[in-house]
Amino acid sequence: MARARHLLILLISAPVALTLDDGLARRPPMGWRSWNTFFGDVTQALMAEMMDLVAARDRLVDGVPTSLLDLGYSNVGLDDGWQLCGAYGPEKFTFHDALGSPVINRSRFPDFEAMTAHAHAKGLTAGWYLNNCICSDHCKSTKCYHGDVVALTEFGFDGVKIDGCSAEWDLDTYERMIRASGRKVVIENCHWGRTLPNATWCPFHFYRTSTDIRPWYASMVANLQTVWPLAEARLSRPGCWAYPDMLELGCPNGTLPGLTLAESRAHFGAWCVVSSPLILSHDLRNRTISDALWPIISNREAIAVNQAWAGHSGSLFMEADERVQLTHPAGIEDSPVEVAAWQYLYKPVEQAGARIAVLLMNHAAHAADLSLAFADVPGLACAAARTKCAVRDVWRRADLGIFDANGAFVAKGVGSHDAVFLMVSTP
Repeated sequence: MARARHLLILLISAPVALTLDDGLARRPPMGWRSWNTFFGDVTQALMAEMMDLVAARDRLVDGVPTSLLDLGYSNVGLDDGWQLCGAYGPEKFTFHDALGSPVINRSRFPDFEAMTAHAHAKGLTAGWYLNNCICSDHCKSTKCYHGDVVALTEFGFDGVKIDGCSAEWDLDTYERMIRASGRKVVIENCHWGRTLPNATWCPFHFYRTSTDIRPWYASMVANLQTVWPLAEARLSRPGCWAYPDMLELGCPNGTLPGLTLAESRAHFGAWCVVSSPLILSHDLRNRTISDALWPIISNREAIAVNQAWAGHSGSLFMEADERVQLTHPAGIEDSPVEVAAWQYLYKPVEQAGARIAVLLMNHAAHAADLSLAFADVPGLACAAARTKCAVRDVWRRADLGIFDANGAFVAKGVGSHDAVFLMVSTP
């Protein structure tokens, strides 16, 4: 047995969230960010090397030399670790001086302006990070917001991740000051799902829906579940995207092995179908990891699903009644994640349901046959017309055939923690 979650009525009736009218992030942002691999161990030289590698056409797509930048991964973001921790001024700020300006660790980052100029010369944009977690600061006065925004704009950054560890939680103030500066800056709200948009308020371009992701399957699936209510309420849309955190593809953490290739495929596919920003974080210098991930992260059809907008950001529409427990690696004391044994996600990529992407995810510990009845896919035009439905395998970029719309497509032997990525359309 399975229960369907047909969300179309909710999606049509829910109010539309107002977004920043600045032309930014009209599609889910794509790029690379330093945290999931390097944490606080970052330098200007490392960031420049990552920029070079994002822009390098050193791999092939359909026989053509192609870079991550060519595929749309256009922003390279510096995360935590740029600051010089201390006790500054009479108020003992930890990384702002007495006037409220951020204190840069110049031994690690001698020239931010040169760093952002390097990104721009490569055709990239450069992202920064504020309201830091390492040596979190207690300053929440206007002078620190002002100092942050002056530095952000004078250094030439094009985006900023605003975390939730320090005391500067006022996203309206950040947005107003950035707008007043005249510089176009993509704003990421990283308040771990605690500061969400509503029908009339979204002073940022994408926002975390969850706690921090970690490099194992249970964590990825747990974060994914936080997207459904926001998609149902139409609170993920151009200029205001729901974001269950960075991609963990190729990001082992110490002795933890990280995601398998199948889990990486499921992770990337899920982020594509729910219109999440696609922010890589693996060590681009590691050719073994990069080569293994390339067929996934360079899949233009998967990326096209992520970037499409046909009025709905993508969500869950059906799941199994059977529940499974996804455990964490040995040594991690978090409770297991309970989830349906399989879940089906969908996202319209053309108006009127002419083409809909579907992801069939197997969360169980064993392989399974996953059956998709076309009539269960919300808004699918070919099913409504009761004629024929064409099915294409997005991972393989191969047509699988034409099927009776009154019937079903069965994916045989879907591996544990893997996912089948389909495009269903009117022939």
